[in-house]
Amino acid sequence: MSDTIYIKSKSEIEILRQAAKIAAGARSMGRQAVRDGLTTRQIDKAVHEFIVKSGAKPSCLGYAGFPAATCVSVNEEVIHGIPGRRVVRNGDIVSIDLCATYRGFIGDCAGTYPCGEVSDEAKRLIEVTRQAFFEGLRFAKAGYRISDIGGAVQDYVEANGYSVVRDFVGHGIGRDMHEAPEVPNYRTQRARPNPRLVKGMTICVEPMVCAGDWHVEILDDGWTVVSRDRSLAAHYENTILITDGEPEILTMADDI
Repeated sequence: MSDTIYIKSKSEIEILRQAAKIAAGARSMGRQAVRDGLTTRQIDKAVHEFIVKSGAKPSCLGYAGFPAATCVSVNEEVIHGIPGRRVVRNGDIVSIDLCATYRGFIGDCAGTYPCGEVSDEAKRLIEVTRQAFFEGLRFAKAGYRISDIGGAVQDYVEANGYSVVRDFVGHGIGRDMHEAPEVPNYRTQRARPNPRLVKGMTICVEPMVCAGDWHVEILDDGWTVVSRDRSLAAHYENTILITDGEPEILTMADDI
């Protein structure tokens, strides 16, 4: 990832809005596909078809060799789950993470959704993870620093008895899926870059939250990240535009 932060022009922002709208619709499609008896591959298929029919390309497919359009992660899987034969069952929680490329710009979003009736603890984990995003969003304004977002996310998550993953972070986004700056979900050390937010920046804030300890590990497939203690995990992400006022959530459409 380059250290250069790209400020988007008005015309670029308009294209990014369209890419983000498609990504948000694809997330909604994936959410609707989460039901008992379907495989994670079937969820991915629904997302893939939606993105293509919308005139975009699934950015994740082929990215660094990733074999699908969607990361579908179940229960203790935090992120980057590879869709396959795994069957989703009532009581599972399913994280869906995807990107859509439209006219050279990328929209990125994620969410964790229940399959049927899930435990009260699972419901609470999903709710806290989603709200953690909005806690961070309060500081996604020109003049604040990246660490203000991460600090707000961390404080809220830990106040609710959960932990935030340290090994993976949010990021800038635009023509590339991962642009500068990195956007950690925790209060960073001084040695880490901590730029101020300015109008025209586009970033992804994405709390990754574990019910237990925050340490994670990558499975033998080289992609799937799981909580080391195998506690439940949840993920929530949106693409955000920094303005001269309140931040604009570009991927908010269809998220309920």
